[in-house]
Amino acid sequence: MHSFAWWPTLIVLGVATFTDLRSRRIPNWLVLPFLLAGIVVSGWLQGWHGIEQSLAGAGLATLIYGILFLKFGMGAGDVKLCAAIGAWIGPIQLLYALLFTALAGGLMVLVWAACRGLLLLIGRRKREQVTLNGLMEAKMPYAPAIAIGTLFSFFAH
Repeated sequence: MHSFAWWPTLIVLGVATFTDLRSRRIPNWLVLPFLLAGIVVSGWLQGWHGIEQSLAGAGLATLIYGILFLKFGMGAGDVKLCAAIGAWIGPIQLLYALLFTALAGGLMVLVWAACRGLLLLIGRRKREQVTLNGLMEAKMPYAPAIAIGTLFSFFAH
């Protein structure tokens, strides 16, 4: 599936990253047709087995990121984007993508928190304290981490 999934995935990840960075949203008009196309293309190329793999990838992504959405405040757009990616690459490669996404996301959070903490320290008034809650008030766009993790998975799998 690599050759068929590479270009559509690259394009969708680019648009999702741009919109997430700009507006902190990943639009449904982007991810839902991409999800459906992943299932259709998998079925077209591999028959019922392809459809099963596509649905398993989408389901695994929805399960894992759905928990993060419900428990830790991850955005619904991130969940849908990962489900659509899972529909294109299947559950095995999705596990690689999720691992690389977690690593990229962790690094991004550290850099983001350090930069945000530095800005809070520079701009703070007297008697105003910098706290972890203050660092976590603003949400970080996660589509760039998903994009990096997914692209790395193409080379690892």
